[in-house]
Amino acid sequence: MRASPRGRTAGGRLVASDPTDCRFIHWAGRNPIYVVVENVRSLFNVGAIFRAADGVNAAAVYLTGFTGCPPRREISRVALGAEASVPWSQEDSTREVVDLLREQGVLVLALERNDYSIDYRKSRLTFPVAIVVGHEVEGIRAETLERCDGVVHIPMLGSKDSLNVSVATGISLYQLLTMKESGDAR
Repeated sequence: MRASPRGRTAGGRLVASDPTDCRFIHWAGRNPIYVVVENVRSLFNVGAIFRAADGVNAAAVYLTGFTGCPPRREISRVALGAEASVPWSQEDSTREVVDLLREQGVLVLALERNDYSIDYRKSRLTFPVAIVVGHEVEGIRAETLERCDGVVHIPMLGSKDSLNVSVATGISLYQLLTMKESGDAR
């Protein structure tokens, strides 16, 4: 992960004075909420995730695996410029991003419905926190799930098991912001 020791960005992109500096940065003036996007194929979903991240003033978005990254017209069309205002980085390895965040004291939660996930509204949180979201059909890879501190899901009352990845990301980001602002977290 390449980040400036002073936490500056260039058009949203995390920049590094030393490309080997992989320290996690607590971004001044931003909420301690991070988004890790693993293998999301739709550039429109990526754009919507940037827009939601901007809406909560998230600290950073990490695009991992084959997730597309700016500059792309499809991303910009949906993000409406949010990709230029939210710090972001493209990384090959989700594992390295998750491990680095955890080493820096960030609670890392996977947003995925499975046999051991809990309702996101019942999760006990600490800040800073990161949510990991995954591929539209396959979800988050098992290797990534194993590295997360927990797995949460959004309850579904209808006939479908899940929401679109960008919709689910937006819901969870605003829930995190509400919890942070209300003091309903440790």
